[in-house]
Amino acid sequence: MLAEKKPADITASTPTGDPWLLTPGPLTTTPEVKQAMAHDYGSRDHHFIDINRCVREMLVDIVHGGGDFTTVPLQGSGTFVVEAMIGTFVPPTGKLLVLVNGAYGQRIVRIAGYHRRAVEIIEVPEDRPVDPVSVERALVADAGITHVVIVHCETTTGILNPVAEVADIVQRQGRRYLIDSMSAFGALPLDSREIYFDAAVASSNKCLEGVPGVGFCIARKSALDKTKGNAPALTLDLYDQWIAMEKTAQWRFTPPVQVLAAFHKALEIFAEEGGVDGRYRRYAGNCHLLVNGMREFGFQTLLPDDLQAPIIVTFLTPRDRRFDFQDFYDRLRRKGFVIYPGKLTVAETFRIGCIGAIGPDQINAALDAVRKTLDEMGVTDCAAAAKPAKPIG
Repeated sequence: MLAEKKPADITASTPTGDPWLLTPGPLTTTPEVKQAMAHDYGSRDHHFIDINRCVREMLVDIVHGGGDFTTVPLQGSGTFVVEAMIGTFVPPTGKLLVLVNGAYGQRIVRIAGYHRRAVEIIEVPEDRPVDPVSVERALVADAGITHVVIVHCETTTGILNPVAEVADIVQRQGRRYLIDSMSAFGALPLDSREIYFDAAVASSNKCLEGVPGVGFCIARKSALDKTKGNAPALTLDLYDQWIAMEKTAQWRFTPPVQVLAAFHKALEIFAEEGGVDGRYRRYAGNCHLLVNGMREFGFQTLLPDDLQAPIIVTFLTPRDRRFDFQDFYDRLRRKGFVIYPGKLTVAETFRIGCIGAIGPDQINAALDAVRKTLDEMGVTDCAAAAKPAKPIG
């Protein structure tokens, strides 16, 4: 049986003895969420059916969807439900405008290619948000574009895209709007009364602080009702999944029952914290503390503060030749903190997340671990060649 040995020099750990995950997901979860998975459920049993119903209703409530929206959950990671959204909502005769400023927008382009959907792309550098003016220009120029898809918070950098501004343009031009809200949903506002969209997707293991294994699509019923026959795969057919759940209250195929139970508990905790507003406040506090602390060491952020979502922060790799990311990562890991490598083409970077069941105590402890690690490595110059962003506050 494989068992991970706890390093002798570890200085921090979660209540279950694991390192703190300062990543974009999977995340550190609460003991209550973990405990919710310690039971077996029959997928056709009334207790699990009640859990599934509650989860679906609670997710619609987050976007203030009322009776106009429904939640369609799907097994798998976030990418599964992104692919399901594209295949279900964009018909074979449609044309998708993909707004790209990072790896996840690029992934949507690949998905559309697999499904042989016509695609138009507007791409900007990874450190710039989507430009709404260019979207309107493209829609005016090409009447064949039927759908527009945007990444709410591009995890590649942590940049926040102008979802509401683009929504206004898409609606004004009479097209359909799809949102990949994977790294934003639950922490950044997405109010269906203010932002008109047909579908938005996210997953259980991001800002809602569940465990991996379930993605979900919050869909406008009137739009979903027109998607029958679009999906190129049975398992990714959100229309078919929706119809089955409405008729039987059950999943078409074996659901991840423990993951749903944990997600239900996570949503209860989310509501107790104050919903989107409460979650945002904690994450924003984490981000403020992290960024200012790292800047005191000399690190520079890729993004200026006005573009930075409080989800994950991208830091430029120091120019000091004694800094090696893998060594930095391994030393922090031994101290009880897991961070994330960079995923950019524009610069050498690494990323540190602000989300999950963490707060100021964990961020301060992580900053202390960074300070000790830099001392151990002999790194004295954390500045990078790029121009630093403006300080917070």
